[in-house]
Amino acid sequence: MLDLSNFKCTKCGTCCKWPGYVRVSEDEIEAICKLLNMEFGEFVAKYTELTRDRTSLTLIENEDGHCIFLNDNGCEINDAKPKQCSSFPFTWNFPGWETQCGWGIEECERIKNVEE
Repeated sequence: MLDLSNFKCTKCGTCCKWPGYVRVSEDEIEAICKLLNMEFGEFVAKYTELTRDRTSLTLIENEDGHCIFLNDNGCEINDAKPKQCSSFPFTWNFPGWETQCGWGIEECERIKNVEE
């Protein structure tokens, strides 16, 4: 298991490509709306959907499962990204994330080189 005390996001976008819910709160939506200069209702209608358990809204995904806000330049809403996104990999991650995440790959290489 990797020591995450030195984790620093490299903005590789790997976590944004993992399919699944990105639950957003009202405050998070408001922050994103401010960043995108959008009205709350317009944003909700265009970029969110109700989760299957009907307890929250989630950002929609592209057809490939990637976050709707991930583009060639990275996260379009990085300055207002939801808490769930900024908590990766501390409170959530996915199996094998460390072999795909830019920081994880670099850290695994560093550990390997130290051990050799």
